Amino acid sequence: MSTEENKNSFEWVWYVIGLLAGMLAVIAVTTSFGWVLLGGIFGLIFAGLFLNKIVKGRQY
Repeated sequence: MSTEENKNSFEWVWYVIGLLAGMLAVIAVTTSFGWVLLGGIFGLIFAGLFLNKIVKGRQY
């Protein structure tokens, strides 16, 4: 990656969206704090998979 690509990289946004979506999905089902953390971790994993497998080879 060049310096310009690093400067304009918004990959962190997808990780935050994945984290929040995972947590909110678990909150909708249960209110247990442990499950909410686990849902956040699953959300981060899915965001990483999304970025590295689906978006990675896309041409703009």
